[in-house]
Amino acid sequence: MTVAFFTGSRRRAAVALGAVSAGLLVLSACDKPTPLATLTVGTESVHSEAACYNDGDPIKESQFQKCLNEKAEKSISVSADDKIRFGVDPEIAENGWTIFLGGQAAEPEPYHKTYRTIPASAFFASQTGEATNQTQVTIVETDGKKLTGVWHFDLKKKDS
Repeated sequence: MTVAFFTGSRRRAAVALGAVSAGLLVLSACDKPTPLATLTVGTESVHSEAACYNDGDPIKESQFQKCLNEKAEKSISVSADDKIRFGVDPEIAENGWTIFLGGQAAEPEPYHKTYRTIPASAFFASQTGEATNQTQVTIVETDGKKLTGVWHFDLKKKDS
């Protein structure tokens, strides 16, 4: 003879409690998405989550160099006479951000607004003065001392 341990309503309640518990466990395991950086040229935009981000805490120097050397996953095509619009989430702007080219800071001071425009022609001359057809632009969240986030974009020069 088989004995039922739970009645039908108790069994359903136990299953519902288990499902709720499992759902909460799954939600607690989710990572908060990183802030986004966006590049816009004309009507085309690309968005990127951070290649490296530590929830606003400084990235270790050894990890930061590795992050700077990563290849961009997002790209956008530009003409030399286009204007590139850079946009960042407000929390990035609050801390400050700067643009890196070739792993080197291209600006002396962090920028603290969420939006700025730079001519595309500024990105297509190599450090030796030769013209290039592709370049990686990196947005780095920084307050001038600590580096807290890295976003990569690849700019590809359109044929004129």
